Amino acid sequence: MVTKPTKEDLQVLELLRQRRRRQQSLKADNTSTADVSTQLTLGQRISDRVAIAVGSWQFIILQTILIAVWIICNQIFGPKPWDPYPFIFLNLILSFQAAYTAPVIMMSQNRLTDIDRQRARGNFEISVKSDIEIELLHQKIDMLREKELLALAKAVETLSRKLESYNQ
Repeated sequence: MVTKPTKEDLQVLELLRQRRRRQQSLKADNTSTADVSTQLTLGQRISDRVAIAVGSWQFIILQTILIAVWIICNQIFGPKPWDPYPFIFLNLILSFQAAYTAPVIMMSQNRLTDIDRQRARGNFEISVKSDIEIELLHQKIDMLREKELLALAKAVETLSRKLESYNQ
């Protein structure tokens, strides 16, 4: 025997259809938030290593020692220093180093920013999916509540009729 679906059954089916459509649209829009660090090019790996090296205390200490050695050796050895006091050649070397390390560090930071942006996009998509799931759960609970209220109203009505017939 085939029964005709009730209004509540049709509402549940419609909710399920809406949920499926939303999930499919999210899957279609879903961008890959896979770990980007496994897909690094040679330039990206070099920029990361340079950024790590230049941003360390070892680099600062080593550079300080090298500059001190340069100045001391330049002043102590020989009557005629190869780089006299304003140390123009040393300044040229340090400017050259800064001119090349700054863009390399920026490349590394830009790549890390892109990774953070992809992670944020993935987190947003997860949040949207969670919001949809919560909304659907609320709708299901509301439908169940309406169903229970209808059942309770019918039961009260039935009991009221029985009481009236019993009292007569």
